[in-house]
Amino acid sequence: MFDGVVLDKPKEQCGIFGIFCNNKKVDVARLTYYSLYSLQHRGQESTGIAVSTESSIISHKQMGLVPEVFNDGILDKLKGIAAIGHVRYSTTGSSVLANAQPLVVKYKSGTMAIGHNGNLVNALKIREELEDKGTVFQTTIDSEVIANLIARTGLQNIEEGVSSALKKLEGSFALVILTENKLMGIRDPYGLRPLSLGRLDGNYMLASETCVFETLGAEFIRDVEPGEIVVVDEKGVRSIKFDETKGNALCIFEFVYFARPDSIIHGSSVHMSRLEAGKQLAREHPVDADLVIGVPNSGTVAAMGYAEESGIPFGIGLIKNRYIGRTFIQPDQHSRELGVKLKLNPVKALIKNKRVVMVDDSIVRGTTSRQIVQMLRDAGAKEVHMRVSSPPIGYSCYFGIDTSTRKELIGASHTVEEICKKIQADSLGYISLEGLIRSTGLPREEFCVGCFEGSYPMKVPGEGNKFLFEKE
Repeated sequence: MFDGVVLDKPKEQCGIFGIFCNNKKVDVARLTYYSLYSLQHRGQESTGIAVSTESSIISHKQMGLVPEVFNDGILDKLKGIAAIGHVRYSTTGSSVLANAQPLVVKYKSGTMAIGHNGNLVNALKIREELEDKGTVFQTTIDSEVIANLIARTGLQNIEEGVSSALKKLEGSFALVILTENKLMGIRDPYGLRPLSLGRLDGNYMLASETCVFETLGAEFIRDVEPGEIVVVDEKGVRSIKFDETKGNALCIFEFVYFARPDSIIHGSSVHMSRLEAGKQLAREHPVDADLVIGVPNSGTVAAMGYAEESGIPFGIGLIKNRYIGRTFIQPDQHSRELGVKLKLNPVKALIKNKRVVMVDDSIVRGTTSRQIVQMLRDAGAKEVHMRVSSPPIGYSCYFGIDTSTRKELIGASHTVEEICKKIQADSLGYISLEGLIRSTGLPREEFCVGCFEGSYPMKVPGEGNKFLFEKE
């Protein structure tokens, strides 16, 4: 379940944050709490904070949203010089408390806490090798594999131990690692998952998105480079290259859907990219219509761009209920359909007797799109033309995004014409991959586009279970 009601969207795995302060008066736990609030869109299943007291690491994590898990009493107990935080949506390891992060482990050289965004494609192989040597695992997440690899290096220098362990990993990972006296931020050699470095009053921080720095009033310094470890301690910041970059392969869905519009990724504005994608969509798939609407919230900016380029008026035609809660039960098809109606509702006075262009960022299975199209018809729309600001998703993601197996992806087995018929729209148009890439202002070689083309930056496993370590 995602955000209360299951909608037809890909799901990102998580958001991570870290901060190191030389000033002991700084409340690192509360700054982490505010940062996780800013990253809540990246994961709603569990959240946690780990804090270094200089002599140990203390933590608190639970299932639920940030304000459900933390209160003043809990935050008051999390005092220290540095902290990391994590919000999670599960793609590897089921949604249970044992799998919540940060993961805190004790080993020969001390204690460390790990927050992980991404997915390892060789995690099962490494885990089986470790289990054969007697290693016991407490979770079903691949992040524990990373922790064990670091611990088993036996190196007293944590930086050398981390560097050695990382070279064994294949897949996507943005990491924050906290020890008693250090904070580390890491990106995999392909840079599949984002991570940025910022500064607030001389104190350094790491975050999945730059919107965190805006929230805290911090200064953005730079993106962590692919294959880089950024180390922050009482001496300041330094950089270690554990692997030469394999060439950037940032997940393009950061621009399509995952990142907040006010974030900057690789120097490009997410908001402006989505606006330009909408304009490009209008150029590629024009239509005679009376009104452009977006599917909130992720389709709204692209819809604004489509309206601006086409000259068709933009309107708020679908209202999103932000207060439905996270525990809406959907035991049967009728309840699932009701769930979508509770989540989104059309503005009949605006839509009635109009030819409507409905813009969304993606179609995964097509189930929700069909329901929304029908909603608009029930509200009196004369025509419904769907436009999508990403190309058809035809392949699974193995790097930390839950796009389902290929058999569930409507774009893997249907033509655009067939999808249009299934969702019962009057017409359907997807942006071209070239148009999407152009909208970001970045070169094609910056991105992983495996979910669109089936070509990945590294070797990936075949179709299998949703969770690497569990049977479905």
